[in-house]
Amino acid sequence: MSAEFDPVLIVGAGPVGLTLAWRLSEAGVPVQVFEAEAAIADQLRASTFHPPTLDLFDPSGITEELINKGRITPTWQIRMLHSTERAEFDLSVLAGDTGHPYRLQCRQAELSRALLRRLPDGVVRFSSPVIDVDQDGDGVSVRVGRETIQGSYLVGCDGSRSIVRRAIGAEWEGGAYPENTVLVTTHFPFEQHLGNLSGVNYIWKPGGTFSLLRLPDVWRVSLHPQDGQSPEEALEDAAIRAQIAEILPHARDFDIIEKRIYKIHRRVASSYGEGRMFLAGDAAHLNSPKGGMGMNGGIHDAWLLADLLAQVASGTPSIILEAYERKRRPIAKDDIVGQADENRARMNAKDMRARQAHLAELQRIAGDPERARAFLLRSSMIEGLRRAEGL
Repeated sequence: MSAEFDPVLIVGAGPVGLTLAWRLSEAGVPVQVFEAEAAIADQLRASTFHPPTLDLFDPSGITEELINKGRITPTWQIRMLHSTERAEFDLSVLAGDTGHPYRLQCRQAELSRALLRRLPDGVVRFSSPVIDVDQDGDGVSVRVGRETIQGSYLVGCDGSRSIVRRAIGAEWEGGAYPENTVLVTTHFPFEQHLGNLSGVNYIWKPGGTFSLLRLPDVWRVSLHPQDGQSPEEALEDAAIRAQIAEILPHARDFDIIEKRIYKIHRRVASSYGEGRMFLAGDAAHLNSPKGGMGMNGGIHDAWLLADLLAQVASGTPSIILEAYERKRRPIAKDDIVGQADENRARMNAKDMRARQAHLAELQRIAGDPERARAFLLRSSMIEGLRRAEGL
């Protein structure tokens, strides 16, 4: 490590920014993280960890911590609401490809806390919103209040409204879907009302779709506003309970623990970096939540970028940083945004014949071990990581 290497500056202390900071710190690279919030946010956000992400964190003990806080989900399914028809995918067919042939349902905040515990004191500065960023041929700088901090490289892990993305002039390619998603957590025992549920369920209902994901103590329900509802109206408790009553007319005592509504995007930044500034996670790509790929893809971004920056800090010519966009941007377009788009399109089919055709094909895939393995290698993000290695 060069004694003259200034810290890598990271904007954003979500799971992507903290993964990057931890990986750099483990490699002996000085790092500083700036976060606008006062602490790790425990909001209603991502909760699905795919097998390769668990593989990456396994040697550190982080995966074990997540498993202890989460719920292992060996199967997931796509199904009809008012029948027993379903296609169920068993991730055990990936046992030869991963040490964790399952999905893990766990709040993303648990990963952030595990990473924060492994970082030296002072690396993360909370309550420190970055109001400006800059770079020249020798380094980068961020401005926090009246203070300006200098660094060697800058990475924006600061979400969809990234100040770093604006600074490098990257544009969003793609657009937004017309619908919003209403996300709710509840103690309501769906498993007592819908038979043979998996831990992750994508469900066709008359005229629409919803999903159910099981965490250790709650169900997470994803709904969409009814026709004509404004986002504000759709988020009202009465509107949420009305949708649940349509799904399960005899449902009683549906409690609402948390709720939020958000717009669904399919966007990829036109560039992942310029000079000494780079993007990762939601600052670089946004996708439909169906399939749970957003957070995992951002973590995979951070993993590669940390390796490249550590090599530069050890004296490797900085031209190797060009590999970051070359390896990660195509994966975001084709595997993260592209697959999420396919998942959404499939579930948004409203014609019963189209739904039956989708379901029949998925059942054929699930029933054929070779086809199921190929399907799950892609949907579990293993194939994308493998392909990126060759780019």
